Amino acid sequence: MPRSTPDAQGRPIRLQRIGEQVRHALAEIIARGDLRDDLLAQTIISVSEVRVSPDLRHATVFVKASNGDDEAVVKALATHAKWLRGEVARRLATKYTPDLNFRRDESFDAGARIDAVLRRPEIARDLGTGKPARGWKSLADSIGDDDED
Repeated sequence: MPRSTPDAQGRPIRLQRIGEQVRHALAEIIARGDLRDDLLAQTIISVSEVRVSPDLRHATVFVKASNGDDEAVVKALATHAKWLRGEVARRLATKYTPDLNFRRDESFDAGARIDAVLRRPEIARDLGTGKPARGWKSLADSIGDDDED
């Protein structure tokens, strides 16, 4: 009998649930501005995903900075990792609190590359509309369409 039910990607749901709890806790801590760091105070930081190891001892935190300086934000968060871990421990009811390892989230870049491919004329032509599907419109185009109405 399996110890934990896996999801569609094969990851145990328990690990995903704990990762989400850690993500919410970190997002709250960062959004409140509790960190004493000028760069982090001036930057809007998105915590997009937290992947927890099966033994719950390590967590990889994927972040994206609004100013585009992801590497500097990752470095600043890494300097505060022990303090952040302590704050997360206060908010979670788990036996272990994972060590936090911060990484730049590249999924936004992958999404932008997919969007660019879908906007190429030969791809739009193959879609049959001459324009990309509505679901793939960029935010800038959506805002521009609202202004025209």
